[in-house]
Amino acid sequence: MTISLIWDHLSLVLASLFLAVAAGVPLGLVVYLFPRVGKVILWVVDLIQTIPALALLGLIMVVLDPGSPTAMVGLALYSLLPIVRNCSLGLSQVPAHLKEAATGMGMTPAYRLFHIEIPLALPMLITGIRIAAVNAIGTAVFAAFVGGGGLGGLFNTAIRQRDMTMILLGTAVLMVMALVLDAGLGYVERRLSSRSHRKLPTAVRAFGGGAVALAGLALVIYMLLPTDTSGQLTLYDGDYTEVKLMHSMVEQLVEDKTDLEVVILDQMTQVNNYNELSADDPSCDLMFSYDGTVLTTFLGMDTTDIPEGETLYDFVNEEVGAQKGLRLLGRVGLNNTYSIGVTQEVVDTYGVSKISDLIPIAGELDFGAEHEFYTSEGSMKYDPFVSFYGLNFRSAVPVDVVLKYNAVEEGAFDVMVVYATDGLNKRANLTILEDDWGFFPEYYGAFLVRDDLFEDFADTAPNLEEVLELLTGQVSSEDMVDLTYAVDVDGRSVSEVAHEFLVEKGFLSQ
Repeated sequence: MTISLIWDHLSLVLASLFLAVAAGVPLGLVVYLFPRVGKVILWVVDLIQTIPALALLGLIMVVLDPGSPTAMVGLALYSLLPIVRNCSLGLSQVPAHLKEAATGMGMTPAYRLFHIEIPLALPMLITGIRIAAVNAIGTAVFAAFVGGGGLGGLFNTAIRQRDMTMILLGTAVLMVMALVLDAGLGYVERRLSSRSHRKLPTAVRAFGGGAVALAGLALVIYMLLPTDTSGQLTLYDGDYTEVKLMHSMVEQLVEDKTDLEVVILDQMTQVNNYNELSADDPSCDLMFSYDGTVLTTFLGMDTTDIPEGETLYDFVNEEVGAQKGLRLLGRVGLNNTYSIGVTQEVVDTYGVSKISDLIPIAGELDFGAEHEFYTSEGSMKYDPFVSFYGLNFRSAVPVDVVLKYNAVEEGAFDVMVVYATDGLNKRANLTILEDDWGFFPEYYGAFLVRDDLFEDFADTAPNLEEVLELLTGQVSSEDMVDLTYAVDVDGRSVSEVAHEFLVEKGFLSQ
């Protein structure tokens, strides 16, 4: 964890909070002044609060660029509810006799609103902002899924590695951040509520308010500015260790053997990364993926769509080129297909070695997998799998993909779907069963690139394609198991492990 990472998280929260206040206060005024319209506004902000964070960020990313803009707008929308409600509630609780007295003194409704009602409602409004700020600090960890930075990526890595020190440290940082923000806003609230404090001169208050507004506006503009990656080879960091390792290898190879600078932006999921790579105005140049993932997840097709006699890899290359203007480079060697892993207790008790061995004992076992494995998209999912093998497990437990290894190690289930090259299989002491009836298709890793990538960098890196193809056939499944184990279990850095591998292969000198 670095100061830069903490600042990224804090600046994201502060910018989104500024946006939420800028939008929430006027909306709160409308709710107070126009009750009929206000009911609709409150219904909308309530509805926004019920949308899952990842779904909301995904919807926003359709309109905005990935990264900070999407994360900032998403957090601002999530922060609207307490601000709008507390603003309208504070105004409605201003004593009626004060309003009548102000009217009796000849004040216009507008003058009364800005000089009597709003000042009296400010403490309640600040309370809403405090609630929004504390909520935003925790919610901002989801920014990592759309390339928004912050501490979300750190938590994902720490959970996979079972690094309790890092989890506790990250949690402590978020708690301190929340306490400091809450204490600062609490002081403002007490100043506004207290009658014993002497008010600052109007000029000082105006200057202070203007300075805060300008600082907030500058921060929002800074967050909205796109990262300048012109003339650089641009990738997004992966949400899996395997992808992180391959992207790090690209960075080190390209910078060593060409004049190109490589930029790895904040972490992003595979689907979001693909959407950016295939967009009309792509924000990245390549990504590491798998031919099976491209077929089923990206193109929404299935193995049954592949013509007889054609390989999955060749079919995918044709389709993704025709539909999206992308192509796969040569397969690097590893086959990260779905596999079925069982605990050592299952092996000791039943002596299983292949998936079909589970048929007579499935009713005594609990099955676990990430939520995605239980969806109905594609044929490589839970229902088709158990139907194909005739399995009837005692229970099928969905669990977050980041937490599933922790869950199986704690005894939550006996059988789990895994990725073949995940080093955590070794840490969890899982035995990978042979797919003896051949249900799961191949998932060979390869770099997915834009068709015009090498043409764009022809002047600065005419050998770019040859450099990237150096990895073709060089990273076996066994290699990747060892590499991910070194990162996720031994706790070594991605760049160090990737560099060591490239040196061993003779692609880099010491």
